[in-house]
Amino acid sequence: MRKLPLVLLAVTAMSGCTYLPAAGPTASAIQAGAEVATADGGLLARYEIIDVTPSVVEALRGRPLDSLLASFGDHRPSSEPVIGIGDMVSVSVWEAGSGGLFSGPLVADRFSAGSKSALIPEQPVGRDGAISVPYAGRIKVAGRRTQDVQALIENELAGKAIQPQVLVSVTRPISQAVTVTGEGAAGALAGDGDGLGDR
Repeated sequence: MRKLPLVLLAVTAMSGCTYLPAAGPTASAIQAGAEVATADGGLLARYEIIDVTPSVVEALRGRPLDSLLASFGDHRPSSEPVIGIGDMVSVSVWEAGSGGLFSGPLVADRFSAGSKSALIPEQPVGRDGAISVPYAGRIKVAGRRTQDVQALIENELAGKAIQPQVLVSVTRPISQAVTVTGEGAAGALAGDGDGLGDR
């Protein structure tokens, strides 16, 4: 009775041998598919069949490995997001009181004291990697983090605005987008992502 499960297991394992070799191409299928006939009656080699000999192995051992990194370079994104060329950026500036560059005129009303803000409209980062900020000029932002750009603009406005505080926002990170082209059944993705009704 104990031998019956072992016999059944052995029979099952051996029957699997009839199916497994058929999962890959056979030698005759590889040789037959190496060349295809062209329209003008010639033969086109789709791939070459090379005998793997010790000399072939030795030649391949000395060859450097192919690498996408070597072909395209190391262009991984930084660990912290940085602003790139083409990104849409908006800048908000706050001043400590009225009468500054970005706030309304000083009013005699005692309730008008306090910080005043101005929003500089959204603008794309130019090919030179810079944006325009009134009274600060062209500010190079490409390759920098938003907090670094904020400090840079605050330094440029110091002495011109009343204790300026700056907030920089990347509203559309276009430089981080990737376009994949080719034949496909689905359409392009919308800039704001897909919704449930888009498919």
